Amino acid sequence: MQTPLQITAHDLTLANAVETDIREKAAKLECYYPRLISCHVVVGAPVRSAHASFSQTGRYHVSIDLTVLGAELVVTRQENEELQVAIRDAFNAAQRRVRDYARRQRGEVKTLETPPHAVVSQLFAAEGYGFLSTPDEREIYFHRNSVLAPGFDQLAFGTAVRFAEEPGDQGPQASTVTKVSNAGG
Repeated sequence: MQTPLQITAHDLTLANAVETDIREKAAKLECYYPRLISCHVVVGAPVRSAHASFSQTGRYHVSIDLTVLGAELVVTRQENEELQVAIRDAFNAAQRRVRDYARRQRGEVKTLETPPHAVVSQLFAAEGYGFLSTPDEREIYFHRNSVLAPGFDQLAFGTAVRFAEEPGDQGPQASTVTKVSNAGG
């Protein structure tokens, strides 16, 4: 880490063994992303509210704030009645965040592709088919049976749609067509 680990304890004093455990867990985060810039761990003591019954016990809470190149990764308030469990859970969550960030940086995370968009450019309602015009100026055939709810009869010239394309006997065709809602979706 470029800056030393910060450990802040609210309303409690951490035993040396607990601080050592936190330091070891923080050091392990660098195995997943060696360019960690900083790590700040906040440990809070259990707080009893005025409304809590006598049988309720408080929970320790642990938060971790990590700074990496170009981002801040935050693990918010992992809680447990046992301090060691709260620390373990917080660092497990931090480890997942750091690993995921490293994967995104390496380009290993798949991005969800949205289905292609098009507009209805020709519609032959009586015959039950039509054509879609894509942004790259291709014409895609579709049949009434390919149109999902609200259905073929709700389509008109210029209607925006999403579609799934497949090869057809006479060129590309849409296997499914879905009308794009007017609410921007």
